[in-house]
Amino acid sequence: MRNSASLSSILVAAALTAATGAQAQDRGTFTVRHLLPEIAMKATRAALEDCRKRGFQVAVAVVDRSGVAQALVRDRFAGPHTPDTAIGKAWTAVSFRTNTLEFAAETQAGKSASGIRNLPDVVAIGGGVLIEAGGSIVGAIGVSGAPGGDADELCAKAGVAAIREDIEL
Repeated sequence: MRNSASLSSILVAAALTAATGAQAQDRGTFTVRHLLPEIAMKATRAALEDCRKRGFQVAVAVVDRSGVAQALVRDRFAGPHTPDTAIGKAWTAVSFRTNTLEFAAETQAGKSASGIRNLPDVVAIGGGVLIEAGGSIVGAIGVSGAPGGDADELCAKAGVAAIREDIEL
């Protein structure tokens, strides 16, 4: 009987401690990290340069963790549709928390998630890559205009690689 009472006391004390700790941490707000505009622009320039080296004229966009465009550049001969598509790819990556090359594969016709492609603003084509730092998504980069999503993704990854040291927490 005594062990049962002691165990109950310990469990109640642990529950109160956990509840108090949770209340102390949750005060109605939270802190998030955002990319600085200079870092977003550095990523767009690096991705653009990588695509140029490969012979591609593209548009590159970086969105913040909320999917809002933060930086955009369009090369002189990139198609008129490429800026909107680059933003859409980056937005899709952030929104669904996955790179769009993988997203495209998982949402193709016949897959259970294929209907997601019909949502507004979704661009299910490779070239949208998450930007992560310290285990959190801080944004995404989207590239449009290379011959195919695979090539767009390579350029986008070069953009992320260029800022890796700047964003590590």
